[in-house]
Amino acid sequence: MTNAWLYLTTVLIWGTTWIALKWQIGSVPIPWSIAYRFWLAAAVLLAWLALRRQWRWPTREVAPLLLCQGLCLFCLNFMCFLHASQWIASGLVAVCFSTAPVWNALNGRVFQGKALSTRVLLGAALGLAGLLLLFGGEVARDLSRPQTMWGLGLALAGTYCFSLGNLLSGAMQKQGQTPLHTNAWAMLIGATAIAAYAMASGQPMAFDASPRYVAAWLYLAIPGSVIGFTAYLTLVGRLGADRAAYCTVLFPVVALNVSALVEGYVWTLPALAGLALVAAGNVVVFWKGRLPFLPMKTGQA
Repeated sequence: MTNAWLYLTTVLIWGTTWIALKWQIGSVPIPWSIAYRFWLAAAVLLAWLALRRQWRWPTREVAPLLLCQGLCLFCLNFMCFLHASQWIASGLVAVCFSTAPVWNALNGRVFQGKALSTRVLLGAALGLAGLLLLFGGEVARDLSRPQTMWGLGLALAGTYCFSLGNLLSGAMQKQGQTPLHTNAWAMLIGATAIAAYAMASGQPMAFDASPRYVAAWLYLAIPGSVIGFTAYLTLVGRLGADRAAYCTVLFPVVALNVSALVEGYVWTLPALAGLALVAAGNVVVFWKGRLPFLPMKTGQA
């Protein structure tokens, strides 16, 4: 599959998972819903690998990386976002998550010695400014509350864990591992860790057999996790973590468009200006030609 299709697939799937997440809020504690999601996704991936006779145990060399990826990408980040949402609105969480390209660029510099890309940093800045306009009301309301700093800290911590998971996946792909294999084991690790947290915190194991909950569970597990994470982490291996992470800026845009269709969200002038900035950031990150306002040396992605 081409990079463009992988990118589009990731944006469209993860931009619509918020509907399924809303459908899961209710009788089942959220940590258990997350654990069920990744247990099912891991089972589907392992079954697919077994069917294709590609199933194998992780090697001793890759096992520590898998453990770290499972905790960062399928456990700790979700727990941070879960608790952050208790303090701040979803729009501000989305703004924090959109800083992922910057974290990926900085972590690539610190851990892998990669040069910082002016193109990626500028694109991320445009995208972040656009999301601030899109969610201006929520951001302004939350910033006036004393507990907002706790929520911001947790949301940024979750984004940083997501970034570390990106780099770990890229490192394993350089060792010849495929996202299908690494995701299967990492999701199993992450789901088990979240389940352990739920039991330790006294949250009873429960399951909702209603059609709405089951449909949401299946959507989050298969399109949202099996397809979405595989497509995204394949992009990480091909494009680099910083450029692939620009997907995180586009998820809220897709979500707002869906909300306009099903929930009556009304686009305002500031929101449209924010949409234009997000689009401009996308052009800066992925345009293959030289951008006239960037120096030749740093303008090449």
